[in-house]
Amino acid sequence: MPAQILDGKMIAQQMRAKLRPARDALGPRAIRLVSVEVGQNPASAVYVRNQQRAAAEVGIAMEVRNLPVSTTEADLVANLQELNHRPEVAGILVQRPLPPGIDPRIVQSAIDPQKDVEGMHPANMGAILYREPLLPPCTAAAAQHLILATGIDLRGAETVVVGHSEIVGKPIAVLLLHRLSTVTVCHIGTKQLNDHTRRADILVVAVGKAGLVHGDMIKPGACVIDVGINQGADGKIVGDVDFASVAAVAGYLTPVPGGVGPVTVAMLLRNTLRAAGAHV
Repeated sequence: MPAQILDGKMIAQQMRAKLRPARDALGPRAIRLVSVEVGQNPASAVYVRNQQRAAAEVGIAMEVRNLPVSTTEADLVANLQELNHRPEVAGILVQRPLPPGIDPRIVQSAIDPQKDVEGMHPANMGAILYREPLLPPCTAAAAQHLILATGIDLRGAETVVVGHSEIVGKPIAVLLLHRLSTVTVCHIGTKQLNDHTRRADILVVAVGKAGLVHGDMIKPGACVIDVGINQGADGKIVGDVDFASVAAVAGYLTPVPGGVGPVTVAMLLRNTLRAAGAHV
């Protein structure tokens, strides 16, 4: 029986419908989300437009600040510090990739952790070890939300995370540990990846390598969350999972595009409202 496709667009729409009342409950004051980008990236521009549309639907004013490619790390940090002090700015995010010479960790650390709606400030990342923080990393939170949407009992479930990035792999592993899943994290040093993926009840793949995981690497009926975004040979966007072969084996599967991405944007908006004081 083919996998049930987890429709991220539909799930994100359901999330936004719940976020709008939470926004309205904050009253008429401005709730602003500021996106900062250094240089021009066509792929990032598409992503920002999607963020703007979703923010408008929820009632969040999104400001886009484009800085020249010549912007230095010190200049960028100064911009972020200025935004930290603007009371109407509830959330700040920095679009990636950043130009060479700008350290993403220094940049992320310059954002007020209470306005770090991407959930990547060291204070928010560190808080994950104790609990799910108020502002969790958006993509990891989106992956968890999609898993929970299946109704799978996470207690004791064998979860394998392929990829150990700070943005997805590490935080999703800890988030699922909080729900008493038994978590294995695989990475470039892992031997016999197949042995790990074939025993996973839940498989999260976040590497950035097109077609890394095939159907013969999947436990029948597993929930597979594909976080990868890659450009295929034909120019189309594809994930880290070979969709056709995995869909024939898995129980649940996220498509790319239209899976984790839309839910990540919804999580960004949820974090922005939380940063503004909403209970959501």
